[in-house]
Amino acid sequence: MNYIIGILLILLVTLQYDLWVGEGSIVEVRKLEAAIELQTKENKIFRERNDALQAEVLDLKNGFSAIEERVRTELGMIKNDETFFHVIENKHIKTKK
Repeated sequence: MNYIIGILLILLVTLQYDLWVGEGSIVEVRKLEAAIELQTKENKIFRERNDALQAEVLDLKNGFSAIEERVRTELGMIKNDETFFHVIENKHIKTKK
């Protein structure tokens, strides 16, 4: 009878060890769940960025207004009949009293 109890105790300890420390343990599962959650958040950010880039590509392929807007903002180009005004804001202007 003592042998059976001893064997059952050894079996119980072995199973508990596998549950808490071994491969597929609770700790490992929680780490994997955290990694999945982080990867899901990153994927969402990249998906939103890709959607925005895809919309911009379609704009550039189909319309001249998007191309014109980029040329104006990035290259500073203007049309022939327009006047360009460059406003400089200086926040640290010292006035004499």
